Amino acid sequence: MRNPARAEQVRATRQKVLVAARDLFLRRGYFGATIEAIAKRAAVSPQTVYNLVGGKAALLKAVYDVALAGDDAPVPMIDRPIARAMLAATDPHECLRLYARMGREIFERAGPLIAVVFVQGAGRDPDVRAFVDKIEGERAIGTAGIARHVARRFGLRDGLTEAEAGDVLWALTAPELLDRFTRRRGWSLDRYERWLAETMAESLLRRP
Repeated sequence: MRNPARAEQVRATRQKVLVAARDLFLRRGYFGATIEAIAKRAAVSPQTVYNLVGGKAALLKAVYDVALAGDDAPVPMIDRPIARAMLAATDPHECLRLYARMGREIFERAGPLIAVVFVQGAGRDPDVRAFVDKIEGERAIGTAGIARHVARRFGLRDGLTEAEAGDVLWALTAPELLDRFTRRRGWSLDRYERWLAETMAESLLRRP
């Protein structure tokens, strides 16, 4: 029989572990944040960390997933309010503006982890490289779905296939690109969001 009190205790403990892991990843980087330090910060044993989440790469993925969504509720991004508004938009430019806004909001939550995931860990740890490959694969599936929606509801510019449109969106929404514009070139998120929406529209939509 399921014990609701026990399930809530497990959920709360897991949340403490994820908060501790996020804090230490951001403070110490991927390699500086050990399982032992994360466990100590969360006031649990290292074995509890392994039991509830897994090893360090699994922790990084869980922290990243929570940052993307804004919480740990099992609700896919496509079912969240801004995504539903994007899919319901009747104007193609508004659809892509909302898609750019969704990307901006994700970056506001997950941006600090991008360097940890894509820069510090990916080149040195095979588990993190596998995680990055998984993220990129998931992004490709997501951008293919958006491209399909735009193509079938609004139409693509002449000569552009759905598959190519998905690849264009996959490239334009890459977290490294946003990081380059904002952190390295000093763009504001408002400026980046406008640029992304305009560039996606110019790249995908039929000319008037």
